[in-house]
Amino acid sequence: MTKKLKILYHHRVAAQDGQSVHIKELTAAFKAIGHELIFVGPSLRPKKFGDENLFLASIRRLLPGFLQEILELLYGYRAYYKLKKAYKEHKPDVLYERYNLFLPAGRKLAQKTGIPYLLEVNAPLSEERAKYSGLQLKKLATKMEAATWRSADRLFPVSDALGQKLLAAGVTKSQITALHNGINHEDYENIDRDKIRQRYNLDGKVVLGFTGFLREWHKLDHVISMIANFDAKNSPHLLIVGEGPAIEACTAQAEELGIADRIHFAGFRKREEIPEYLAAMDIALQPAVTSYASPLKIFEYMESGLAIIAPDQPNIREILSHRKNALLFEPQDFAAAEDQILLLVSDAALRRKLGRAAKNAIKTERYTWLDNAKHITKIAHQLIDAKS
Repeated sequence: MTKKLKILYHHRVAAQDGQSVHIKELTAAFKAIGHELIFVGPSLRPKKFGDENLFLASIRRLLPGFLQEILELLYGYRAYYKLKKAYKEHKPDVLYERYNLFLPAGRKLAQKTGIPYLLEVNAPLSEERAKYSGLQLKKLATKMEAATWRSADRLFPVSDALGQKLLAAGVTKSQITALHNGINHEDYENIDRDKIRQRYNLDGKVVLGFTGFLREWHKLDHVISMIANFDAKNSPHLLIVGEGPAIEACTAQAEELGIADRIHFAGFRKREEIPEYLAAMDIALQPAVTSYASPLKIFEYMESGLAIIAPDQPNIREILSHRKNALLFEPQDFAAAEDQILLLVSDAALRRKLGRAAKNAIKTERYTWLDNAKHITKIAHQLIDAKS
């Protein structure tokens, strides 16, 4: 029988979003195994999913970037003392930290105490921040990021593609174990498969679906234009579940093309509602994704048995295989994506074949939070034994 662990779990996530989903699901899986968790993280977190910390939002709005980053760094050192206090009080077996920028707390605690240090990495944040939202203290951020990565006893990037970035920063191959995101089978059991179809009058229609935060670079405007080429009787419909800056433009486009009755905007939905919305879909869209991500929605699409269309790039090919359990297209080639959509709209047998294979891959590849927790547990015990 595997010895139960006392895990010191540290993160700096102050919003209720995809990051918080990962934290919630993985820690629940740890607890299901029987481990004890001691949490150290932000004290002010919004209760509603989709919301961000209002205090932090005000800081981002009022302070220049370099001051925000200095505050992040100060928080990181303050977090070390919180971690140190928790370590002394609870005497944990391992430290599990979700990596964040300007956050040296876990590294410092591991260096001071020798506790086995497990580090989850979801993105190369210095690169990501510099590209998408600006990074003033870039040299310091990159240096701290590499030092944190190299100091961990074991790193868990969410894809092999992200693992390559860790190697480039000086991490050794033996330090890396890639673990994709996952799902819980029980969340998709006993789902009413007709409820949402009836709500949006989708009976007898082929339904394309998208879930998540919709941005312009997802290019769903191409899909809406494609749908406008069908006559009303034989047209597929599009169900968009989520919010985002591209919603307004998509709504206006559908109205302008006279197909507003074929494009359905469900808005933000609670996570427990998502399986019902997925059950109303036939074809699931992942139009674009970063080169290193392990998209949560892909695993939700797979568990729902949907025919998936996604970009043909290394991190996606770690999960999906073209014509085996998905149809893949050259990234940013949205004409090719439309061809794949049209193929699936016209071929119900292919949709069913791909959907069944995708769902089966969840089981065979062990893409569940519980399997991830078990894998991490095994490695944690190995590290504890090595250090004892």
